[in-house]
Amino acid sequence: MFEKMNQRVKKLTVVDIALVKWSVLVSAIIIVKLFPQLLQINYPVLILLMVICAAKPFYKFWLKK
Repeated sequence: MFEKMNQRVKKLTVVDIALVKWSVLVSAIIIVKLFPQLLQINYPVLILLMVICAAKPFYKFWLKK
């Protein structure tokens, strides 16, 4: 399954990936508008989640040879 997904991802251009990023941003804004209590989350928790989510891609792109 992951091999098929990898083959499909290789067909994407930089513009396609940027459009996916923008769609995720807009989706997040919609979710926050629907559930405003999500804005009450502390910044340290958000920073921790960001670091956890970014760790593997950062390692794979910059550190792995």
